[in-house]
Amino acid sequence: MKKVCVFCGSSAGNGESYKSMAKEMGSVLTNNQMGLVYGGASIGVMGTMADEVLDANGEVWGVMPKSLVDWEVAHPKLTKFEVVDSMHTRKQLMYDWSDAFVAMPGGFGTLDELCEILTWAQLKYHQKPCFLLNFNGFFDNLVKHFDHINKEGFLSDEHLELITVVDTFEELEKSLKNCLV
Repeated sequence: MKKVCVFCGSSAGNGESYKSMAKEMGSVLTNNQMGLVYGGASIGVMGTMADEVLDANGEVWGVMPKSLVDWEVAHPKLTKFEVVDSMHTRKQLMYDWSDAFVAMPGGFGTLDELCEILTWAQLKYHQKPCFLLNFNGFFDNLVKHFDHINKEGFLSDEHLELITVVDTFEELEKSLKNCLV
């Protein structure tokens, strides 16, 4: 089974659209027999997505630093749940378990995970595909900033192409299928 690591918020965001987004992501994974790797929380976008995958009899692997088990409320029903000693170890294990990466709306943690996995790709530590789901334009300003960094000479065209920006679940599903066959 191919596994997709999803970086997203442990918060629910404002409004019901983020909950719907999380459920849709879970459906995309299970409809394509792909497993979910994520941060292990039972709350927010993370928890909703994991519940959707589990409810469809999909497989979910979660990783959480010991210091966050109570704060992020560890999900009790995962296929595999690993408690680790640090955020770095969390990101390394999520990377090790995954075949592709998708960033969805979230906060600083989501951005940290996205930027670190892109940096690893830039340094040629991996060649796994990386996607940014620009749900309802959530990442418009970040995408503009990536373009600005490129135009100012701090990010080459080659490195800018390490991330594929998609605006819809249809685009994401098609892209995941194409790269994970």
